[in-house]
Amino acid sequence: MAEIRAAMATAASPRAQDVADGALRSAVLAAFYDDVDRDGRASVVLTRRSKNLRNHSGEVSFPGGRQEPGEELWVTALREAEEEIALDRTAVVYLGELDHLRTVTSRSWIVPYVAEITDPHVVIPTLQAAPDEVELMLHVGLDELLKDGVFHEELWTFGEYTRPVFFFEIEGDTVWGATAAMLRNLLSIVTGTHDPNAEISHWDAPNAVLPTGLGE
Repeated sequence: MAEIRAAMATAASPRAQDVADGALRSAVLAAFYDDVDRDGRASVVLTRRSKNLRNHSGEVSFPGGRQEPGEELWVTALREAEEEIALDRTAVVYLGELDHLRTVTSRSWIVPYVAEITDPHVVIPTLQAAPDEVELMLHVGLDELLKDGVFHEELWTFGEYTRPVFFFEIEGDTVWGATAAMLRNLLSIVTGTHDPNAEISHWDAPNAVLPTGLGE
């Protein structure tokens, strides 16, 4: 966790994107902790979304969701994590933000927050998936994401646009799309390879055609 804290403290400001007309403001929480089951190395909490959900069913994502009227986006991320995995918001410390993203399929404008779970030996056992939203909680080691063969990217055509799409192959699941882009952004910051001047990844191409099985 010390590396993540230090990296986020000195990271360049997150790159923002204009909010498109009709876009839904959302926030997600990338919550990390010192994992006692992994010799104290950092892990992050991901979720596999319920197959009964209308949008992004069965996909792996960070806890998060849409902003409510009058709500700050940081509070949105905390509230959604509390609702989805019973994460006590008082046990979460803000570390920073990642680049803001827009998605094709759900027309969301997303602010990803990075946070640390304090007292994980107490908090982690209390986490519980909300069955109507979350099929499974996933605790993924940061070092697992950096192993050879775990990450790859492909170029996909969205109507008249061609965009890179990112993938992380973790045990039993594939993390792809916006969530994978957020993880890639975070890993580049932590490993010191982040280029704040590079083109930001975004998902706002109109009339997107996704491969069968990867749409909503």
